[in-house]
Amino acid sequence: MTTFHHHFMKPLLALFFAFSAFAVEPLAQKGDLLFSDDFERSELGEWQPLIPSFAVQNGVLKGWQTRDDHGAVGRVYRPMKDVVVEFKFMLDGSTGFNAVFDDKNHKGSHAGHICRVAFAPKQIRIGDDKEGVMRNDIFEMRKDPAKKKEADKLLVGRGISVNRVVEPKKWHTVRIELLGDVLRVTMDDEPAGELKSPGIAHETKQSFHFTVNGPGVLFDDVRIWKAN
Repeated sequence: MTTFHHHFMKPLLALFFAFSAFAVEPLAQKGDLLFSDDFERSELGEWQPLIPSFAVQNGVLKGWQTRDDHGAVGRVYRPMKDVVVEFKFMLDGSTGFNAVFDDKNHKGSHAGHICRVAFAPKQIRIGDDKEGVMRNDIFEMRKDPAKKKEADKLLVGRGISVNRVVEPKKWHTVRIELLGDVLRVTMDDEPAGELKSPGIAHETKQSFHFTVNGPGVLFDDVRIWKAN
């Protein structure tokens, strides 16, 4: 390669890779803002700690597990269907957490769970809870070792796992897009998984919450928009 071509191509390649890494085409467009919280206060505000513990400290929301049988659950209520959710998080002692959409009036799944995104140290999982692991019949079947294989067959296509390192002690930015029967996740401006499954299209998600397992996860700048 000539010196001219070499110097000409390097900037083009750098531009190409930068564009490839960060130019994620949105699944949905942001419409009306339904909820916004930057935690610049000391009270929990609208966040309901259904299972302790959550607190607002130093301008962020902190969740940490205090019950042996379940992670801490902090929830905000908003009627929603198709939405774009954005937030920042830091693993501050914990190895993971879930971001969950529920409808407490839906009696066909355990605790009204509809869909979720689970963040772990080396992977991100997207799940259709309504027609997957939380659907009442499947939930009960999975408790019986004799019926687990049968239950697993019903779970095909109801969840995906994407290998992705989630570094601790570092702030990450997340975008969750729910549009129809598709849920897409972007983390730190890079694609982190997409699932198409019927339960995601549930008409009324009544709430959004974080479930924190372990000593601590920090959250900031939570926004929920109606999706167009």
